[in-house]
Amino acid sequence: MPTSAAARQILSSGISDLELAQRIAAGDEIAFEAVMRRYNRTLYRTARAILKDDAEAEDALQVGYLNAYRAFGEFRGQSRLSTWLTRIVVNEALMRVRKRGRESAVIPLDGCAGNEGDIVADPADQSMRDQPERAAMRMQSRALIERKIDALPDAFRTVFVLRAVEELSVEETAICLEIPEATVRTRFFRARSLLRESLAREIDFALDDAFAFAGARCDRIVTRVLQRL
Repeated sequence: MPTSAAARQILSSGISDLELAQRIAAGDEIAFEAVMRRYNRTLYRTARAILKDDAEAEDALQVGYLNAYRAFGEFRGQSRLSTWLTRIVVNEALMRVRKRGRESAVIPLDGCAGNEGDIVADPADQSMRDQPERAAMRMQSRALIERKIDALPDAFRTVFVLRAVEELSVEETAICLEIPEATVRTRFFRARSLLRESLAREIDFALDDAFAFAGARCDRIVTRVLQRL
């Protein structure tokens, strides 16, 4: 569904978080649409980091929005609206993890390296015929990075997504996950280290196969040389 003109106007108006919440609490659905448009990506990525499943992350986000809609009257502006919403979605995602019987994998609440933005942009004069190949390479790189992020331990993965992918501050991440800031720093450092190691191993394996020579190519060269003797 395309963004309505009214929702776009709200997004560009500079309205405060508290006023947005008050308008939604009063039943303003356009303001609610504007909020969803503004925070969809961040909240989806947060749910996805916890659940490791695209469809379930979407479901969790939708339920999280419905829970938030019923609670907007309680928002007092003591934190950023994005932080308040993230906490609601985190709670919904964690509840789903518990329901799946994986309590041992839940992030303890008692206490964002390579990502898509690191891929070098195409030069401005890149020819049109090269663009599909480069787009495919970007997609492959993104898929690899996403797989490696998914493989991070649960406690590290969500912190990494919030800090490295969504670029939340240490303080915001700590509030969203209800863990100490020192724990956020430790987990983020460890997540980056694990991700670098994992990507480095992947590159090493790929280098072993680079410019493959054995098999048909080897036979062809040998045969042609022998023919010219």
